[in-house]
Amino acid sequence: MQGGHVTTPFGRRPVKLALVKRQVATAEIKQGKTVDKWKVFRDASEARERLGLLDRSLAVLDALLSFHPENELRQDKELVVFPSNVQLSLRAHGIAGATLRRHIALLVDAGLIVRRDSANGKRYARKDRAGAIESAFGFDLSPLLLRSEELAIVAQEVVAYRIALRRAREDLTICRRDVRKLISAAIEEGAAGNWEAIEDVYIDLVSRIPKSPSLAQVADILDEMGLLRDEILNALDNQEDSENNSTNAAHFERHKQNSNPESSNELEPSSEKEQEARSSQKLKPQSEPIKSFPLSLVLRACPEIVPYGPAGVIGNWREMMTAAIVAKSTLGISPSAYEEASVVMGPENAAAVVGCILERGGHINSAGGYLRDLTARARRGEFSLGPMLMALLRADGAEGRRAG
Repeated sequence: MQGGHVTTPFGRRPVKLALVKRQVATAEIKQGKTVDKWKVFRDASEARERLGLLDRSLAVLDALLSFHPENELRQDKELVVFPSNVQLSLRAHGIAGATLRRHIALLVDAGLIVRRDSANGKRYARKDRAGAIESAFGFDLSPLLLRSEELAIVAQEVVAYRIALRRAREDLTICRRDVRKLISAAIEEGAAGNWEAIEDVYIDLVSRIPKSPSLAQVADILDEMGLLRDEILNALDNQEDSENNSTNAAHFERHKQNSNPESSNELEPSSEKEQEARSSQKLKPQSEPIKSFPLSLVLRACPEIVPYGPAGVIGNWREMMTAAIVAKSTLGISPSAYEEASVVMGPENAAAVVGCILERGGHINSAGGYLRDLTARARRGEFSLGPMLMALLRADGAEGRRAG
């Protein structure tokens, strides 16, 4: 084996430092290391997109491996194959010469093979008197042996990603079907509710699904579609139980309009007895935790809070909570009210609620009193963040259509 031997390309092909490093790295292959060549090929096939390869590149690699006489790549054996372009083209299913050269270059750039060019660029092997190969010029398969573990890990990651994407797309398909049929049933049976607005939200979500979405894109849309499905189910449940409407988005809108700075529910505690009662309630979180939502969804519903973040941006939940602390002062929410909300709802949900209040601040007379009321409802298990976010998303969509 010619591990560690560096050769520069024949003819006008330039040498690259990355190529030199790959050739030198072959000297670092562990003594006695072996690997099944077809297993490495399968791993490289799974990882082809990460490696920048095409299907025809794999056909060429398959042909090159077929010229290696053994099924294993061994550190102590010669790993240079030297087929002519005609032989290689035949085993690569008749691929044209120019196409063959292009895909060989891709395999070299991907670091799966190394060229070992002779003085005249020909591929051949020099043998001793006993017929054993002393040296060979052609394509060195050593990088496949060197990177076998790396390729196996990348292949596993690609397979796991593909499975996760397939499951997410299946979940989105089911959720999308549920939402479509629930809306249709509600409209056909005359259920009370603003079904036209809900259908507009559904159509907007469907229109945002890319033709070839990534896992992150599917997950984001699935979160929003699930939120819409939950709101529809809540609205339909409320047809049977009119008293259980606190989780409905329409209730959120009505409560905003009825907010009154003189209401006893929206005043900060003034007496010591009231303060003690509030303090005793702080340590009593709700029986069932409030569902959290992705930060991207919260920021879509509450864009007004973004300038309050560090440097005017919000990139994670820590920055969101920092922005909420700044925004609460602007809204006139006392530290005790915000602290109580954080204990009962959780810090992330409390920050999201402050973002919602900021977004609709013009409709709320007392932000501090409103937050305390929401906290009390959350403690009783009567508050859900989903309808509040959905109401803002729906309102934003309606405004966008009017502007258009």
